[in-house]
Amino acid sequence: MENPNPVRLLVVDDEPHIADLVATVARYEGWQAATAGSGAGALARAAEFAPDIVVLDLMLPDFDGFTVLDKLREKYGTLPVVFLTAKDATADRIAGLTRGGDDYLVKPFSVEELMARLRAVLRRTSGADKDVQPVLQVGDLVLDEETHQVRRGGRLAELTPTEYELLRYLMRRSPAVLTKAQILDHVWEYDFGGRSNVVELAISRLRRKLDTEDEPLIHTVRGVGYVVRQAGR
Repeated sequence: MENPNPVRLLVVDDEPHIADLVATVARYEGWQAATAGSGAGALARAAEFAPDIVVLDLMLPDFDGFTVLDKLREKYGTLPVVFLTAKDATADRIAGLTRGGDDYLVKPFSVEELMARLRAVLRRTSGADKDVQPVLQVGDLVLDEETHQVRRGGRLAELTPTEYELLRYLMRRSPAVLTKAQILDHVWEYDFGGRSNVVELAISRLRRKLDTEDEPLIHTVRGVGYVVRQAGR
């Protein structure tokens, strides 16, 4: 079922490929996302999009990210902002946080780390992330994002970090069917050049750990991809 109240993310970066990448991954998570390539564009987009959280580059073509932050805070109060920048000096990090940024991530960066930080900021600033509940459940399969524990029928499953991220992605998007390309892009971050057998092997390992003693929850939709859902749903 589609979330009726998804997180609204505004990504501000003058490098379109970065802004589009972050926005695309956020949409895979079920969020809504908009982009802007300048300070003025960010303020205009914020006015029409009403974001819940902003990813903000410090170096923009018209004015710097600190100025954008000040203007956003003047108008929207405590709107959470995560800085994403090539400036990696300690002084820059301190400036970013003392000027009111909620977090600071340096380029080059992991999209998964950025999404994890955005979820953490949302939990800190709003008490709970509107779209990201700490516990995901499909049938008797339960994934706790706070403890990183996975249980099936009450039994603890020992997963590798990659298996955990794959399962988390499938459960978060359930009951949507995800293609191998989507899974590769999201879990492996483009590192495997479209080698779909990587996904097949990881799915097989998950099945051995989660589906051997109970009704299968990890399903293959032939010619499409994979889905986590209860049978008949």
